[in-house]
Amino acid sequence: MATKKIRIYELAREFGVENEVVLDLANELKIGVKSHSSSIEDAMADRVRRLADTKGLRKAPAPEPEPTKAPTRKVAKQQPAEPAPVAPAAPEPAAEAPQRVVRSTGGIPEADLLPEAPHRVVRSTGGIPEPPPPVRDPAPARPAAASPDVRPDLPLDDKPIPPPPTSSMGKVIPPPPGQRRPPPAPPSGRSFAPDAGSGPRPQGGAGGFTGRGRPPGSSFPSRPGGGGPGGPGGGRGGPGGGPGGRGRPGPQGQRPRRKKRRRRNLEEMGPQAAPTLTPLDAPVPEGEIVVPRGITIQELAPKLNRNSADLVRLLFDAGEMVTGTQSLADEMIELIAETLGAEVLLVEAGQEQELELQALLGEEEEEDESLLEPRAPVVTVMGHVDHGKTTLLDHIRNANVVAGEAGGITQHIGAYQAERNGRPITFIDTPGHEAFTAMRRRGAQATDIAVLVVAADDGVMPQTVEAINHARAAEVPIIVAITKIDREDANTERTRQQLVEQELVPEEWGGDTIVNEVSAPEGVGVDELLDSILLVADVEELTANPNAPARAFVLESNLDPGRGPVVTALVEQGTLRVGEPVVAGGGWGRVRAMFDDHGESVKEAGPSVPVEILGLDDVPLAGDELRVAPDEKVARTVAEARSHRRRAASLAHPTILSGGARLEDIFAMVQRGEVATLNLVLKADMQGSLEALTDALRKLDQEHEEVRLSFVHRGVGGITESDVDLGAVSNATVIGFNVRPNRLARERAEADKVELRLYEVIYQVLEDVNNALVGMLQPEFEEAVTGEAEVREVFSVPRVGKIAGCYVRDGAITRGSRVRFLRDGVVIWNGTIQSLKRFKDDVRDVQSGFECGIGLSDFQDLKQGDVIETYELKEIARAAS
Repeated sequence: MATKKIRIYELAREFGVENEVVLDLANELKIGVKSHSSSIEDAMADRVRRLADTKGLRKAPAPEPEPTKAPTRKVAKQQPAEPAPVAPAAPEPAAEAPQRVVRSTGGIPEADLLPEAPHRVVRSTGGIPEPPPPVRDPAPARPAAASPDVRPDLPLDDKPIPPPPTSSMGKVIPPPPGQRRPPPAPPSGRSFAPDAGSGPRPQGGAGGFTGRGRPPGSSFPSRPGGGGPGGPGGGRGGPGGGPGGRGRPGPQGQRPRRKKRRRRNLEEMGPQAAPTLTPLDAPVPEGEIVVPRGITIQELAPKLNRNSADLVRLLFDAGEMVTGTQSLADEMIELIAETLGAEVLLVEAGQEQELELQALLGEEEEEDESLLEPRAPVVTVMGHVDHGKTTLLDHIRNANVVAGEAGGITQHIGAYQAERNGRPITFIDTPGHEAFTAMRRRGAQATDIAVLVVAADDGVMPQTVEAINHARAAEVPIIVAITKIDREDANTERTRQQLVEQELVPEEWGGDTIVNEVSAPEGVGVDELLDSILLVADVEELTANPNAPARAFVLESNLDPGRGPVVTALVEQGTLRVGEPVVAGGGWGRVRAMFDDHGESVKEAGPSVPVEILGLDDVPLAGDELRVAPDEKVARTVAEARSHRRRAASLAHPTILSGGARLEDIFAMVQRGEVATLNLVLKADMQGSLEALTDALRKLDQEHEEVRLSFVHRGVGGITESDVDLGAVSNATVIGFNVRPNRLARERAEADKVELRLYEVIYQVLEDVNNALVGMLQPEFEEAVTGEAEVREVFSVPRVGKIAGCYVRDGAITRGSRVRFLRDGVVIWNGTIQSLKRFKDDVRDVQSGFECGIGLSDFQDLKQGDVIETYELKEIARAAS
């Protein structure tokens, strides 16, 4: 139950004192208030009241002055016109033209003001009734005859009008260009042609048309007529044929063409037959009809060769009340299709266009078994974090890939190839942390065999079960590799028992799951594991057509400043060659170059071969399909259509929210009972890391109801000035994962007070954001950049290694300080400065504007243009407000 609150100015009004007096009382009681509009709870208000009584400050409140009533003017309301039966027309004298009763802007006749006089209803040609004229002084009434337009006793022409020819879709078929249009049927109501008996034309040029709804002599200005110079041109008279009002002078004898064209159009207007409804027994289109979910009746009707009213009536007969613009549920679509005998395919919204784009790239034909050839198995290594997956692959590939990962945790998907007995095997290394569930799921979709790594000392863990579920969902065979059997606390029998609980029964226990015990550091059991993989591959009979158009699966993608978009893909079918036009997601281009897992350039890649591809104009999403297009025009068309669809979807669901909060502001807003929104700008070095980080943060958002997360922008690459500007205008925190801001971006962030948070391990990101969301801000280490140097020359010193000849651009470089090595804004190494020299002398530090030689510990990959950034960590206490 919410606590009742009262504002300071309300207490001041209650006491009969000024607001400042109540503010002083509140501050004396240590109640934090800032202004007269601040709110305090009732308990605190009672304390203020008691203190005011003690000091005798409460007075009788001054009576509030009564608001003076403004003089009002009485406006006579005109009674609405009531329809009355129209008397039959009296016989009209032949000599006089029939007079018609119309509304005038002048005075209203007295007869119309009397309550006994019925109001006459005059039909308007525009279909919209004119507003009633203001009530003025009564003028002498004019005698008027009944209007010949309102004749209830005049029988209408009941002769049926033949409907125009219609198509099978219910649309009117226009006549051929050479065919003459038949004259329109005579109208059943009033005639739009000018009355011939409109009296003598005034002097001057050609007279104007008769007016609409204006009596003769009306003072309302009419449209210009065709009077001669200085003469009164004939304006539009009333329907009764009386003379029109005065028009502006016009040229002698000239008749405006616009009026002639308008009259011709009015004469041709006539009652048209309504489009006929397509009967329900009309044939529906043959074949499968693609229907997106959530389609409306107006959109579904043309696909089924029906009218919207037909489908509304059909659902109404079935007991469903829907409108033409209402989205239909899947059950309603299936009911309509079943009733009409149509075959529909329900797809997700937007997938309909994707199927059309796939058709542009070429339909996939059924494979001829005679063209299929054996291919290498694609193996995905899955399991819990830190159970030895990457170490196992390291031994298989004889390359150290663990050193490149922060904390020994694999941050990206890596695809590698190894050989056993002359047969290649493709391995996909997926991260084990639960934040990378999406990446692991993509790996399972592209695999043939799943190797489940389980540590003998830990056994089956929650993420191990998750990996088992992904492999089963992909319907791939599972081979279990029990690692770390050389540990003292290893218990393989307990691990087997836990596998049985997950319905993975080992073969030696009478099941069908192959279980191998391996020790990656010592190489025990690795060859037996590869033999098991080849055995399962032979049983599965893995084949592919290498001569078909290439189709690949995007495993990873990133933006390299020097090479552009880089795509890591696994070829599933056909052979991908350099120079072929390809399209992947919203990117397209020609394959400019390809590299294998060892970094060597290749000209073509067959099935089950992982390659790095250069040449696309945009970074596709991990999981997108890469297809070879017939030509560049088709590739560009497909890519632009996909980009437009994604851009339209992002505009339809905007993510930029104003009034966001920083991490330190969350606790204070939660304490005040407000729903806070934390806006984030996410930048990562790889597309897969970005998706995994986004999924993990969204999971945190669902766990907290009092706070909300909003992703203002997500991108790949270093933090730039535009990211800082976006964070400033949207009040967002900029989070960088394995990326760094350049010098200009950091300076702009300091000037605009934009919070930059940089991380290298995803645990720290989730921990900080979670602590901010729950308001538990613990002490943290704050980075302080102390210096920045640019590598301008690289020197090789015997028995020492490479020395970076640098120019200190900012701050000071100190020997032994922490250093971060940047290349194109991306962190590629962390360590310390081992040696610092100025000419030949060892120095402790080098200030800005001087040159020096820097030797880094355990890092020799130095290039001209790299940046060395030194920093120190300061422990600070986070503020809660």
